[in-house]
Amino acid sequence: MSNRRKFLGQLSVITAAITLPKFARSSVQADEEFIIVEAAEGKLRGVRKDGVCLFKGVPYAGRLSGDRRFKRPAKLEPWQGVRDALEFGPPAIQGDTFNPSSREDCLFLNIWTPANDGKKRPVMVYNHGGGFANGSGAAPGQDGANLAKYFDVVVVETNHRLGLMAFLYLEDIAGPEYAGSGNNGLLDIVDGLKWVKKNIAAFGGDPENVMIFGESGGGAKTSCLYAMPAAAPYFNKASIESGPGLRMLPKEAAVEMTKLVFQELNIDLKDWKKILDVPVKDLIDVQNKVPRLMANSDYIRKHGVVGFVPNNFAPVVDGVALPHDPFDPFAPKISKDKPLMTGWNEDEWAFFAMYSHDVGPLKSDFTFDALQAKFEPEFGADTKKIIETYRRTLPNASASDIWMAVKSINMMGLGTIAIAERKAEQHGAPVYLYNFGYKSEAKIPDTDYPFGTPHAMDITFKFNNEVPGAKPGFLSGNKPERFVASHHMAELWTTFARTGKPAAKDVPEWPAYNLNNRPTMRIDTNCEVIYDRYKEELALWRSIDRISYHPLNSR
Repeated sequence: MSNRRKFLGQLSVITAAITLPKFARSSVQADEEFIIVEAAEGKLRGVRKDGVCLFKGVPYAGRLSGDRRFKRPAKLEPWQGVRDALEFGPPAIQGDTFNPSSREDCLFLNIWTPANDGKKRPVMVYNHGGGFANGSGAAPGQDGANLAKYFDVVVVETNHRLGLMAFLYLEDIAGPEYAGSGNNGLLDIVDGLKWVKKNIAAFGGDPENVMIFGESGGGAKTSCLYAMPAAAPYFNKASIESGPGLRMLPKEAAVEMTKLVFQELNIDLKDWKKILDVPVKDLIDVQNKVPRLMANSDYIRKHGVVGFVPNNFAPVVDGVALPHDPFDPFAPKISKDKPLMTGWNEDEWAFFAMYSHDVGPLKSDFTFDALQAKFEPEFGADTKKIIETYRRTLPNASASDIWMAVKSINMMGLGTIAIAERKAEQHGAPVYLYNFGYKSEAKIPDTDYPFGTPHAMDITFKFNNEVPGAKPGFLSGNKPERFVASHHMAELWTTFARTGKPAAKDVPEWPAYNLNNRPTMRIDTNCEVIYDRYKEELALWRSIDRISYHPLNSR
């Protein structure tokens, strides 16, 4: 799992380019018209264009800056007159480097709806990716217009606090005013869901039929929300996509990270209030040092790597806001009756190989002897057994193909299957397991090896943004077949949002996952249900105890 740790740790850097929008002054063009709607706090002016109403930068909670830093936000105050909702709100303070467009006061959301007509449409609230340190609810690839227009749903996306600003655990030193501080980023999303409950009917949405979903870090956020009492009243179903958040940060680890932050800032814990005056840029500099400091700490030497994004700021299992790990050792009882979808992309690792420049194993001269040498530091004495198993189950695969398969299933697949199994064991609402498998022909830079189905490629597909005339996602390639796969995926997602059971025209019936024949929907131009997929491979991972998330029935 060492490479997974390394590259998940870099996720905030990797995803910055694809999750942050370009901020420009919005103006109404000739083919647009203003539309005004009344929310609980006041009137909002959005625009209607090409059959979709869009409201950008809608505030859903109040101030976070100044004395509100690390607290729950101030109350959102009503406004007089009509407030423009024509520009995206500023993103949260971002990890890695200070982004001048980001702000502490970042609690804004965006809404795409077919019409503000009082119709009760399904509401799809998306949690953006970028680990827990990057991203926004305004990235171009996740534009919700096509879902709204072609599938008659309402799409909502939030900005929320990230990184140290979102997850610095202060309760032990700062008292009850800072209760929940280790989960502020998640509680921000809950505030967004509360706003949706109160207001979405005015935007043509049904407040009693809300789906939460997210990819990568957004999948991990969704995993947490699925287990949070504060979120439970505000959504009805969920989808966790390439981001299996089985475990989050133990409280003891969060305490250790907090100590490291104050040490780096040269602030004594008894003088903790001084952190409220530290410039944001200095806080981000410290945030970037913490993973290395944690990795070298006595705590990690004793307990091992912790967190979805290893040794980094993340939601804290504080016993209150997040009472327990989301899916370890059980699926959360609080969401037993809420349907769930979960899955991953077949070639997740292609994305990380590209950004880490670790493409040697994808060159045409990469041999099985080289594969053995590549795997040994990670898998040790089990390497030979792993390669033999994959050569048997994939008899026509090259050494490069097996490297990709092994790294991808370890990256996202094993944890996703554990989620499906643990949800199925509850015998409550159904869980639906998928593999996204449409193959991009675009080549990974500096190789002749195609991307296949890399991490993050599903975003533009499930938002139905792979359509004729639109610029393809930068991973997606140019084959026209992608339009069909994108429509399939979007229809499956929106039907699930509407009914709690995914379905689409020209797609086989998708059975709920169970522990007998273990059905998986493979999503492509031609979709198919595969039973007990990866049976031999999973038996291998269990036999050598390499799965860090053991499904209960295999222990």
